[in-house]
Amino acid sequence: MPCVRANADCGSPLANYEGRVIFERLMLWLDPVKRPGPEAMAVDEWLLQTATDPVLRVYGWQGHWGSVGYFGNLDEARAAFPGIDWVRRWTGGGTVDHREDWTYTLIAPAGCKPAAARGAESYRMIHAALAEVLLEERIEVRLSAGTDETGKSLCFENPVSHDLVGTGGRKLAGAGQRRTRRGLLHQGSVAAPCDAAASCRRGERLATHLAENRRSCDLRPPRGLIESLVLARYGSPSWTRRC
Repeated sequence: MPCVRANADCGSPLANYEGRVIFERLMLWLDPVKRPGPEAMAVDEWLLQTATDPVLRVYGWQGHWGSVGYFGNLDEARAAFPGIDWVRRWTGGGTVDHREDWTYTLIAPAGCKPAAARGAESYRMIHAALAEVLLEERIEVRLSAGTDETGKSLCFENPVSHDLVGTGGRKLAGAGQRRTRRGLLHQGSVAAPCDAAASCRRGERLATHLAENRRSCDLRPPRGLIESLVLARYGSPSWTRRC
């Protein structure tokens, strides 16, 4: 069965990865509905609160959106990318322009390996699997050792440890995480956009590298709950401006 491969070559971009899948089973949701930013974030929170199995969600955005991390500076984000709408994530990480990216969410319920691991280790596990997918697409990437950091608030201008970087140290993939008693929420972005068909293929390959057993699903978030999360949190001006 396909899995993330180990490589003994110390020059390999994945030389220190242990070469094991992360989950025994995984639900793959190729979400066909493009949503505005607040609704997209509310769906992710709903997944974290309710999922009993790991879930990989691949989705698109309705409109022109950017997101800032939980501690991000909204004014700096607006100055960097004027003319787009903004939503604040529940996870950390930097500022992301979602007009030209590929976005996914991974939910690891409590007790799963990434949820039990330290933050840096879970980040590494997931990004090593994603690196294999991008390498299969002939996109040159490696796991950053942390020496590429710039300190900038814009996500793709500041590769941190275990981000994915390409030739010349250019960041290609990053993510933010949040842990609760329910498990781990990992929200990821790849600066290698693709059309709908290629997006589905990338999601399917990532699921293959993440889990031993995978099953596609079509989830239906409860409209009332999603609307309440949007009103209380992600669509609220006070939440968006919190820093």
